[in-house]
Amino acid sequence: MTFDYELAKFIPYRDVEVCRRVRAITREEITKHPNKAFKIRIIDDEDAFFRAMAADLVERIQLARDEKRTFVGILPVGPVPQYALAAKTINERGLPLDHFHGFNMDEYADQDGNTAPPDWEGSFQRAMMINFYSKVDAKLRPPAGQIHFPTTEVIDDYGKMIDDLGGADVVYGGVGWCGHIAFWEAHLGFEFGDDIESYMHAGPRLVELHPMTIMQNALQSFGGDWSWVPPRANTIGPAQIMGAKDRSFWMDGCIGSVAWQGFIARLAAYGPVNTLVPGSILQTAPGTYTLLGPVADDIEIHIT
Repeated sequence: MTFDYELAKFIPYRDVEVCRRVRAITREEITKHPNKAFKIRIIDDEDAFFRAMAADLVERIQLARDEKRTFVGILPVGPVPQYALAAKTINERGLPLDHFHGFNMDEYADQDGNTAPPDWEGSFQRAMMINFYSKVDAKLRPPAGQIHFPTTEVIDDYGKMIDDLGGADVVYGGVGWCGHIAFWEAHLGFEFGDDIESYMHAGPRLVELHPMTIMQNALQSFGGDWSWVPPRANTIGPAQIMGAKDRSFWMDGCIGSVAWQGFIARLAAYGPVNTLVPGSILQTAPGTYTLLGPVADDIEIHIT
């Protein structure tokens, strides 16, 4: 028996037929994207997944050093395990990071747009320092002036700061529950409508977080406490993601036995390119799109 219904009103992307189509994409089909430059792969083993992500970052840094050029990377705060692995390899190789410029893609902000201070327990600045930069030997770390975050003080110039270094070599990231990339949220698409060209050129800004992002981050990072998640954030925009020389996106989104990223990974990769699913722009450009095994698995209803 069928049961037809509209989507909840707070969900920006509302094409039920597209959602049904992408939901049905099987694990066997998911790597067969028509854009051959948009390479989808599956890594089943969780340890191997994070080792591959760490190796990807270190090899890009190493290549830039070997070629005697600056490395510019746009980095997410999560997932986290790859950063310790990358730091370990950097230390083992004695790889200096004086040529490294790291730009974090986002940072939380309060209701007035003030970004979280670096000593607040939920700040991305603190997380990156603890999980990555502090684990690199002091003599190898990049200078403090080459570690960047989109704080209130620099958000208006953040895109230019990246451009002035020749643009990003690579942007790392994932796709959020509502389809966001960085904190470029799904509902921002209402501002652009069908104007994909303008959307692709939109840069860093302060945004209101979508309810799905609040809930996702409450579950992932704040012990399920949605009252602890700030209401706003500073973020890079599509211009920085599409302007990078390469895109390396990693989907490991599982909480317990639920691979919450399975559907949105499919919608971003196989739905229409549109402004209400920010991650959908990734399928138009060269890049890699790596799925942890459960995220690639067929989507089914489990009621317990």
